[in-house]
Amino acid sequence: MAMRKGSTSKASNKLVINSVAFYDHITRSLLQQGISLSDPLLGLKRKAPRNPQARGRAEERRLQGEEDGEYVLDAAPPPLTLAQKLGLVASPAGRLTEDEWTQVKARSIQQGESSQPCAVCREEFLLQPQVLLSCSHVFHRACVQAFERFSGRRCCPMCRKEQYETRVIHDAAQLFRHQSATRIQACWRGYVARKRYTKLRRSICPKDKRLRRKFFEEKLQELNDSFVRYCHTDTEAFLSDINRSLSSSRRVFQQLERKHVSEPRENDWERIQSQVIHRGVWDCPICLTDLCSPSLPTEGDASSHRQHRPTVLLSCSHVFHQICLEAFEAFTTESRPSCPVCRSVYHKKLI
Repeated sequence: MAMRKGSTSKASNKLVINSVAFYDHITRSLLQQGISLSDPLLGLKRKAPRNPQARGRAEERRLQGEEDGEYVLDAAPPPLTLAQKLGLVASPAGRLTEDEWTQVKARSIQQGESSQPCAVCREEFLLQPQVLLSCSHVFHRACVQAFERFSGRRCCPMCRKEQYETRVIHDAAQLFRHQSATRIQACWRGYVARKRYTKLRRSICPKDKRLRRKFFEEKLQELNDSFVRYCHTDTEAFLSDINRSLSSSRRVFQQLERKHVSEPRENDWERIQSQVIHRGVWDCPICLTDLCSPSLPTEGDASSHRQHRPTVLLSCSHVFHQICLEAFEAFTTESRPSCPVCRSVYHKKLI
């Protein structure tokens, strides 16, 4: 009889302990979900975290992690309840270690999650906050939070895995920066190549006949444009200046030429006279009448008045009547006249 009473008391004590453990577990679970026990008709109410210091430390860690590297976004799990310690309720799974997170991220990189759009909003990640779930799926942080608020439970939007862990990563941001830098470098290389090619086209003549003709046409057009720009609008005045410069240069050269003409010697005069005889010209180029001189042969009988008209031989091998040449010299305005035929400075000799 005493043994029955002892066993009954032990069973009742165990039942009481189990009941208290279940009550404690249910109470904590409801408090974690934000349900108010004092006024259940008000429905779900969100409460502030119990420990403000822990919230401040989490916020500081979040800000530091965004700049430095990756970090786990979920808060530390609550302590085990009495029911979980007694084994009446299954204990929650432990948090992932760094090695496990490395394997999860490796699977995500292999699947190309960061290079694809977000599965919730279907937009690129760019530089927006990005989270990696323990099931190796990647989403926008705001999209995951909105999905949890909309669905009322914590599950992955793709594989529906519950009770996942969240880790903030920056793979998409790094990929976007790399792509942006690659595009900038490609644009710069293209600009440099086009500029170099344009410079080569302007400086090197192409081998194709049609392109070569176009090349020289452009060069000629550039010269014409530069000439017009240099002349401004007074082109006539510029051309007049050029003509005056050419005239003055021509006069200088003529003066130098006259100064360097030396008087022929006796042998030179004989050679010049032989050239006249060989050429066979017997008319004066000024009056167009026959020449008559003791040194020159004549054709037929010469008139008496022709014998009284002396002939002059010039150093340029031209022959004139002395009267005709003197009249020409009196008519010209130059200080030293030139030959009426070849316009060269001469020395004369009476023959």
